[in-house]
Amino acid sequence: MVVPQINFITNNIFLGGLDRQSLAVAGITGVYYLMFAVVGGGLNNGLQALIARRAGENRPEEIGGLFQQGVRIAMGLALAGIIITYLVAPFILRMTLHNQEHVDMAVRFLYIRIWGLPFLYIYQMRNALLVGINQSRFLVIGTLAETLINIFLDYGLIYGHWGLPALGFDGAAYASVAAEAGGLVVIFAVMRNNGIIRKLQLFQKKPFSKAVNSLILQQSAPLILQYALSIAAWEFFYILIEHHGERDLAISNAMRNIFGLFGCVTWSLAATSNAMVSNIIGQGLQNRVIELVWKIARLSISFAVIIFILLNLMPGLLLKVYGQGPDFIAAAIPVVRVVSAAMILQSIATVWLNSVVGTGNSKMNLFSESLAIIVYVTYVYIVLEKMQLSIVWGWASECVYWITIFTPSFWYMMSGKWKHKRI
Repeated sequence: MVVPQINFITNNIFLGGLDRQSLAVAGITGVYYLMFAVVGGGLNNGLQALIARRAGENRPEEIGGLFQQGVRIAMGLALAGIIITYLVAPFILRMTLHNQEHVDMAVRFLYIRIWGLPFLYIYQMRNALLVGINQSRFLVIGTLAETLINIFLDYGLIYGHWGLPALGFDGAAYASVAAEAGGLVVIFAVMRNNGIIRKLQLFQKKPFSKAVNSLILQQSAPLILQYALSIAAWEFFYILIEHHGERDLAISNAMRNIFGLFGCVTWSLAATSNAMVSNIIGQGLQNRVIELVWKIARLSISFAVIIFILLNLMPGLLLKVYGQGPDFIAAAIPVVRVVSAAMILQSIATVWLNSVVGTGNSKMNLFSESLAIIVYVTYVYIVLEKMQLSIVWGWASECVYWITIFTPSFWYMMSGKWKHKRI
């Protein structure tokens, strides 16, 4: 998970070298694309729980069918994302952003960037498969290939090096799409070489199964809605930040990078709790679930505390890479301190939230997310739009959000109501 975040940071470092406006608008476009990316992530997590359950039940012959059906659903979602971007996104951006130049840059960028969605979704299905069958060591190969392609093309297409055209802001979009496609090709080659494709019969054509389709959607649909709502709320946050000016928007984009990069350990452990909880339930070891979740949660919070200390010891060092000058760094450091504190809360909340996914009750996750989003959106609207407080108070919304996420998830797992859930 670290490697895609490095892609985001690389994009923003190169864009920061162009000008502050490019770094600022990248926050709007980045969160917009992330909104569709997490739709695939919701499908991925639901599918991952099903694959892990079949692996735990020693029924590997069903995994290939689950994967193929998941890809069919993913391609339908990708098509919907492309249509929405071309027909709806320009209207929404024109209605909400104050700077018309920001609107024009964002729309032009998204018209290119959204074509990476089909590659990304299949890439995520591959993640679900490899994690679900306990072969996650292969994940790094595809993501490393993606990163190298992205860095090479970013530098070439943004600035016009190595005989490539200088496309500026739009160059980052072309580079990202090409990198996602390249990473996908590499990882499928690795899976083929290691016999995974043959063993799980991934390319053995299987007919459409209404039952399998319904099972995947039943498990994934609440997660898809949950994640989409979550990032849509974050896009709303960035729109409100845009009203505060270009510098605050650029700082918030940098914070998204920090949150994403250093949150990878937490998100990886959370994904592990999803797969492992589902797997041991499949083995009939329900009595060991809470013990497992506590162990993962302790690991997660330990890493978060280390990251908190590092970020607060040298916040300016990380911020210098964006090349935005001392005023940018001075204004961003208080925000770093708030974000690092929020990451500690995130570290425990995400583990318990994803353990609920592993039990198969994704509707409970949707409830937790919906409650958190209502609280979050209300908070940021009052603080940023009505009271016009600084973005330091705006980013404190992350603390509010993760506390609200944790409370119902922890209650549900400790209640034991999940023990009779069948998927």
